[in-house]
Amino acid sequence: QVQLVESGGGLVQAGGSLRLSCTASISIVGINAMGWYRQAPGKQRELLAAITSSGRTNYADSVRGRFTISRGSAANTVYLQMNSLKPEDTAVYYCNAGVQQGTSYRGLDFWGKGTLVTVSS
Repeated sequence: QVQLVESGGGLVQAGGSLRLSCTASISIVGINAMGWYRQAPGKQRELLAAITSSGRTNYADSVRGRFTISRGSAANTVYLQMNSLKPEDTAVYYCNAGVQQGTSYRGLDFWGKGTLVTVSS
């Protein structure tokens, strides 16, 4: 029903930038938003940013002002521009499709393999 492919991860130095890409194939009716998550070793997966089909965005406090989520011209493509990266940003990053309800994003339980981002100090 949902296939997700993340790419763009790699090894960068603190203070550097990286742009992640996500391409989704979605056959579920009603999806109106996509989001980016990350999971660091020993920690739970956390929601970082979400964007609706109308362009409304929301960010977690930990990345607000540094990360920017955007939609591409291609269908069901979303990007995450990451600037001023810190070692604590090291994690596997995942994208997700879901529904924006009010101010809350509710992602469906479909996940790709993720893309690893490692920030060295």
